[in-house]
Amino acid sequence: MRLLLITFILIASAVVAFSGTMPLTAKEVALMLRSGYSNEAVLRELSRRHFADTFDSDVEQQLVKAGANASLIDALRTGTYQSSASEIAAAKEKLAAVEKSAAETPEQLREPGKSEKSDETRARQKAPATDPRDDTVYRLLKDRLVCRRQAAIIHFDSEALEHKKLYLFFFSANWSPQGRKFTPQLVEYYNRVAPQHPEFEVIFFSGDRSQFGMETYMIQSKMPWPAADYEKLATKDVIQKDVVHSIPSLVLVDAGGNIISNSYAGEKDLGPEKVLADLDKIFARGDDSRVARRP
Repeated sequence: MRLLLITFILIASAVVAFSGTMPLTAKEVALMLRSGYSNEAVLRELSRRHFADTFDSDVEQQLVKAGANASLIDALRTGTYQSSASEIAAAKEKLAAVEKSAAETPEQLREPGKSEKSDETRARQKAPATDPRDDTVYRLLKDRLVCRRQAAIIHFDSEALEHKKLYLFFFSANWSPQGRKFTPQLVEYYNRVAPQHPEFEVIFFSGDRSQFGMETYMIQSKMPWPAADYEKLATKDVIQKDVVHSIPSLVLVDAGGNIISNSYAGEKDLGPEKVLADLDKIFARGDDSRVARRP
């Protein structure tokens, strides 16, 4: 799972150059609806980015289940926002370039002579203990974080993360009622637990539509943890990239990027509370030095 998480972060970083210009797929439209976007907001996004999928009965059923109304379905059925062949080709070319970059970078981060096992091999073998020298996540996040100081958002000194062993990635957005409802619960948990566990840190990844939205969310909810800089590590177009399917969502990883616990199991939403419960088990066992083992 390590490469999956690292690739996710790197794609989020690389996509900044053209974030918001890629045509939408049916899966992305469904995700937007499930995550709290109104039908009107989805239509506005489609008018700007267009639709890059074939609309058929299966897609229609998927979108209706996600909350699409008659106006949205009719617009997609009639091809009002359908991308041209050249737009789809250009989008695929851009995405391929981003994924190629993300696939190559983890190779550069590995120690000489150290190879990655396939997911199938990992599933057959017992997860090894985390190498205490492996600070992959720290290096990926270094100089790409901000934090709240009273009513301002400032640069975060990432050196404070150098010796962290556990990272709780928090994916949410100001426009999400579910996200805003869960955030005070996470703030209370963090303020209670973090002082006792200096090996642990939360990192916020925003799915907001603007930097202002992200900063407003951080300030109003009084987030006590750092966040990925909106301009350097955006996630709004890749928030569902094989790891996060909707928000709010939590992903617990170790310092090497190995996923320990996730709000999702396949397509099943287990909720962020499940991840907090798994984290509590790790703290209770006092075995953070072996966090690659699943709770």
